[in-house]
Amino acid sequence: MRAGSNSPTTSPADAPFAVATSGLTKRFGDRSVVTGLDLAIPTGAVCGLIGPNGAGKTTTIRMLLGLVRPTSGSGTVLGHALNERAAYMARVGALIESPSFYPTLSGRANLKVLARLGGIDESQIFVVLERVDLTDRANDAYRTYSLGMKQRLGIAAALLAQPSLLVLDEPGNGLDPAGIVEIRGLMKTLSDDGITILVSSHLLSEVEQVCDHLVMINNGRLAFQGHVDDLLSEQNVELLARTEHPEDLASLLTLVRATGHSARIGDDTLTVTAGVAWAGELNRLAARASITLVHLSERRPTLEEAFFNMTGAATGDANLDHAQAPR
Repeated sequence: MRAGSNSPTTSPADAPFAVATSGLTKRFGDRSVVTGLDLAIPTGAVCGLIGPNGAGKTTTIRMLLGLVRPTSGSGTVLGHALNERAAYMARVGALIESPSFYPTLSGRANLKVLARLGGIDESQIFVVLERVDLTDRANDAYRTYSLGMKQRLGIAAALLAQPSLLVLDEPGNGLDPAGIVEIRGLMKTLSDDGITILVSSHLLSEVEQVCDHLVMINNGRLAFQGHVDDLLSEQNVELLARTEHPEDLASLLTLVRATGHSARIGDDTLTVTAGVAWAGELNRLAARASITLVHLSERRPTLEEAFFNMTGAATGDANLDHAQAPR
């Protein structure tokens, strides 16, 4: 378990953590899906929940929403205990998997149904439609919506009750790059309003851009918890060097390895696993061997690379979607 894994006690009146759990565990028969999970998600954070398929992410979300009863352990959501679901669920909005709406009803009419069922003031419908940028299509049938619009309407439904905590399970699932960018922008604006967001996603490039807090689960256990930058700072920085004459790369590789640093050659570039402070030494090493460097820079690891390093998922068991959205 990594940084930030303590599970503080919170209360409705003073809850620095929107979600806090201690030893949260769920077993199905003899199989443990979530084991001893200690969460501490700060109020107001945009928290990414990541892990390989089958790591226990969805089960964790379902326990927090009261859809699955924990086998053992305890926790609070918005300062209320998990077994007091009625005390906090009115302040929680959730989009779990794909949203379900009546296909022949308009987006506005679908939201009206939900508002009436939930006893919510129907004036909120206009507010949430505007929030997700669906006002112009509000009177169109749901079946005519694009996948991105359907996801946005699902988020609008989750916002009807003006939640303090918004839970999104794979909000970018199946979206094209434009749709992913739309959802990203929406999450940023919601965060600016102080809503705590817990988002589970396989799109690690999106998590890295949108989230400031991170929970990584592997095999049902907490692998990391804390700020995204804290995780990335723990990973090895690489130095990238290119020589004036490509044939000099092999000689420079031999010199670098003689110092005990790991290095490799690819695409006419020497990659050295070393901190940025070693860049000067690499430059001097090349100069003493009469090798001229035409490029020297650092490359910090991405969240995806950190994920693979910590979970051992590089063999493909993570089944991540590597699609890159426009930045």
